[in-house]
Amino acid sequence: MSRDLRPPVDILHYEIVQEQASALGRMGRTLEQALTRLREFDAAHAQSDLAPLQQQARRKLVLEAGQALWMFVVQREASGLRDSRHIMRTYNVPGEVQLCMGLVPTNASSK
Repeated sequence: MSRDLRPPVDILHYEIVQEQASALGRMGRTLEQALTRLREFDAAHAQSDLAPLQQQARRKLVLEAGQALWMFVVQREASGLRDSRHIMRTYNVPGEVQLCMGLVPTNASSK
């Protein structure tokens, strides 16, 4: 039976860093999925003027992508990665998504 001879603080640090990396991966995938849904919507409606319901559906996709972006940026910053420009370039994040980053979507039915 082998015994880990590292101090408990080192083991804990390793576990924390491992969880941070895992969380970054999950949040990156969530952002990718949200941006993909927005791009697919835009591709499907590229040649038409959007009806009010379609505009509302698109706005919801933009807000969802903005929320995913916000969560990813916050997690990266908590991990010590402060420069968000890399995310914007790598994921090709549209400006309108960047502008709504961190906004909390309102529920129209609660008004």
